[in-house]
Amino acid sequence: MSNAHAPATSRREQILKEAARLFAERGFHGVGVDEIGAAVGISGPGLYRHFAGKDAMLAELLVGISERLLEGGRMRIAEGGESPEAVLDALIDGHIDFALDDRPLITVHDRELDRLREADRKRVRQLQRQYVELWVAVVRQVHPGPSESQARAAVHAVFGLLNSTPHLGRPGALPGRTEMAQLLHRLALGAFGAVAAVEPAEPAAAS
Repeated sequence: MSNAHAPATSRREQILKEAARLFAERGFHGVGVDEIGAAVGISGPGLYRHFAGKDAMLAELLVGISERLLEGGRMRIAEGGESPEAVLDALIDGHIDFALDDRPLITVHDRELDRLREADRKRVRQLQRQYVELWVAVVRQVHPGPSESQARAAVHAVFGLLNSTPHLGRPGALPGRTEMAQLLHRLALGAFGAVAAVEPAEPAAAS
């Protein structure tokens, strides 16, 4: 059945998904508007009914995923759980879903973030900092011993671990999705458990 009359939001999402895939495979400058259009079955010029150009697509991809991660994190914390450990589990699961299902966005972020307009780049960084701080607060509830800076370093390290999915090899060479998600979850918990063994930094001696 033709999707010519699909809602604009669905078409936009389709365009963004294909743009992310192509940007990840070939780089931002290696992809033309016509190629993105062909991937979704419309003419290149037809894309301009949805986006001003490739720069606008890139901005919506990177700002959009940062907003969704932050909103998802806030939702999981608001829903709470039986314990801080349960909330941390929920945060980890949410990020794993992103890391496994949106691998092209991870690649695009790593390669193309500096191509955003300054305002968009600052917005991405601001959203990411807020997302990190959500995690830091929960990690410190679960592991109160380490300092705030140590907990923050652990969160960044876990993000690096989870966001390594685009570099783990061909999908067929990896465990199935469920097994991979479980493995990543255990690795993340192990990393946070390791930070609990770190002694808090001693305050600097007065001069």
